[in-house]
Amino acid sequence: MKQKLFTRDFTLVVIGQIISLFGNAAIRFALPLYLLNRTGSSALFGTVTACAFLPTILLSPVGGMIADRVNKRNIMVVLDFFTAGIIAIFSLLMEGLNIVVLITVTLMILYGIAGAYQPSVQASIPALVSRENFLAANSVVNIINSFSALLGPVLGGILYSMYGLKPVLWVSTACFFMSAVMELFIRIPFTKREMEDGIWKTVKTDFAQSIRFIRKEKPIIGKALLAVCGINLFLSAMLTVGLPYLVTEVLPLESALANRLCGYAEGALAAGGLAGGICAGALAKKITLQKMGYLVIAGTAFVFPMGAAMIVFTSGIINYLIIMVCCFFIMVCVTIFAVQIMAFVQAETPGELIGKVIAVILSVSMCAQPLGNAMYGVLFELCRGFEFAVILFAGVVSLGIAVGMKNLFKTGMPDALSGK
Repeated sequence: MKQKLFTRDFTLVVIGQIISLFGNAAIRFALPLYLLNRTGSSALFGTVTACAFLPTILLSPVGGMIADRVNKRNIMVVLDFFTAGIIAIFSLLMEGLNIVVLITVTLMILYGIAGAYQPSVQASIPALVSRENFLAANSVVNIINSFSALLGPVLGGILYSMYGLKPVLWVSTACFFMSAVMELFIRIPFTKREMEDGIWKTVKTDFAQSIRFIRKEKPIIGKALLAVCGINLFLSAMLTVGLPYLVTEVLPLESALANRLCGYAEGALAAGGLAGGICAGALAKKITLQKMGYLVIAGTAFVFPMGAAMIVFTSGIINYLIIMVCCFFIMVCVTIFAVQIMAFVQAETPGELIGKVIAVILSVSMCAQPLGNAMYGVLFELCRGFEFAVILFAGVVSLGIAVGMKNLFKTGMPDALSGK
């Protein structure tokens, strides 16, 4: 008998994620944009966002280790309450301290919390739904992530452009607090495991165990992970730094309108993720991992119209609309790929390793992001007036990586799926 997907506890996780991720998307949109408005420097913007990613990389393995040994519900509750407190403290200190330092430290803390938080959510799925529902559950989680990321920047952009940063801070604080209260009622099956050694030695052992599994037992995961790092370095980082910089500093748009449109552009990325998550669930049996490389190629191809438009058109609105449409389709392709990969990892990884392996995958895949953010911050600064060249460079390199990824999945995935 087929088990239903939306059990009581999975539904509570879903609702809690919607609220929490909405607050997360709003604050992570507003703080960097506030910094960019205050300084106008893409190099500083890229450096600060690069610094923000570092704690995520460092804490994701810790989060995975903890997720395998501590009740996952308690992790979610504690981190959401802590995040609400951090944002409240920022709102009290923002008038009296150096804003660049304060935003950098706050973003590092928020990204670090997210790095420790996300493995708990992903690792809770096998405990809450049946194996046959793994793909559907991952699709739901991605849809929620994208839906919250869609509303967060859009509403955050409207609030920010009309009333400034403070209302965004208050709304985000309320979201994290409400999410934490709701998560108190989740029941996740849990078997306590003791740490025989100290926490850092345990983290080191777990990390080594996960790397060994990825490299030796499922090498296709390790090879795909390296390709994903390349996409993060050359494509994701360009969008992270380039999108707000182009909309608010390069395109000829009025300042308040540009801030609002930047929120809509971030929303277009999230809408693409939402559409991709829906497609991944609806087309689960038709889209195989062997064909995923073609989707990544299609996604990278949408970078080129963005660069070409900046050469051909002088209108800020026309360039903005082309950028928005391209970002939407990039995210559709990338999200379908991400859902398929995560479902494959969850299905192929033993239960006692799921949290650790997912944490390592998230951590390693994000390693390239800080380097890419800093690199594109400098490139956009050096290429003032020729920003199209930076975009086209990102497209050419990303397309080359995508072609290599297509060949990898086409030849390597059948063996991985058969367990050989």
